[in-house]
Amino acid sequence: MNPANLPFDSEAMLQGLRGWVECESPTWDASAVNRMLDLAARQMAIMGATIERIAGRDGFGGVVRARFPHPKQGEPGILIAGHMDTVHPTGTIEKLKWRREGNRCYGPGIYDMKGGNYLSLEAIRQLASASFTTPLPITVLFTPDEEVGTPSTRDIIEAEAARNKYVLVPEPGRADNGVTTGRYAIARFNLEATGRPSHAGATLSAGRSAIREMARQILAIDAMTTEDCTFSVGVVHGGQWVNCVATTATGEALSMAKRQADLDRGVERMLALSGTTNDVAFKVTRGVTRPVWEPDAGTMALYEKARGIAKSLGAELPHASSGGGSDGNFTGAMGIPTLDGLGVRGGNGHTLEEFIEVESLVERGRLMAGLLATLE
Repeated sequence: MNPANLPFDSEAMLQGLRGWVECESPTWDASAVNRMLDLAARQMAIMGATIERIAGRDGFGGVVRARFPHPKQGEPGILIAGHMDTVHPTGTIEKLKWRREGNRCYGPGIYDMKGGNYLSLEAIRQLASASFTTPLPITVLFTPDEEVGTPSTRDIIEAEAARNKYVLVPEPGRADNGVTTGRYAIARFNLEATGRPSHAGATLSAGRSAIREMARQILAIDAMTTEDCTFSVGVVHGGQWVNCVATTATGEALSMAKRQADLDRGVERMLALSGTTNDVAFKVTRGVTRPVWEPDAGTMALYEKARGIAKSLGAELPHASSGGGSDGNFTGAMGIPTLDGLGVRGGNGHTLEEFIEVESLVERGRLMAGLLATLE
């Protein structure tokens, strides 16, 4: 099977992808995510897949697992793992309208990561249309909560990965047309400051501001960043009335490191910030964590297979470890050969200028088809 001969059509793919992008699916809106999962499930059912729906928990959307017909159904095969949630709140489509400008196409979640998910299904569809039976059975797993650290579906992803020989993750490709063969470790933290209320006009000095303490700690957290481990505070809430000294303030922080030992030390430093200063209690609790994924022999052999396919298609395929987490952190850390960053090229993810390079739909679709057709 030569993937170059498969009749991928970027314009047809764009039209299919548009329906996905305009079906907005922010993580915290479970019903919206489920509508997106319904759309994908219906399309995969039409393709002949057996669809299983797994109910969501903790307020998140559910999971769709699709198993495509195969003579070796039930044996270890290939898992394609993708998330359908986005960071963009409902209504973003009015600010970031679907639009095509030359080789760029814009829309919320088109780059991270609906474009990669869609091209993965198109690769399966193309192979089926060519009456080609892949050496291994294919399972697709679409999840609802990757953008907030995968708190409700990590166990499902790891369990499904353990049943398969390979994991392919169509997260966005690298700007140099590369793929991802490792990811940094990530830890999230919840921050809470508790002060003492008072009237901000009549009795200001009697109060102890939680907002002031939170601000002080934010500067301290930012100052902890080194080349080995970064720290940042990305969410802050505080106060209720401007004429009251704030009693509470909350926040969320993120730490990232290339090595697990560096992250572990970073976690210790963050937790050590808990305490009481100037009569204001500050508490740090650990949130969800992604383990470091360092490429092993299995992942590198999988990469070399992909590099050979790309070369046959006339493209170079560099690789690197990446910052920013994905569900590949979990499967790679388990020791299961995992190749990430197989999705579209583009840029400005998580912003109101998110776009894909249209030509990458076909290019990466062919690469995915080549992997599915040759992995054994």
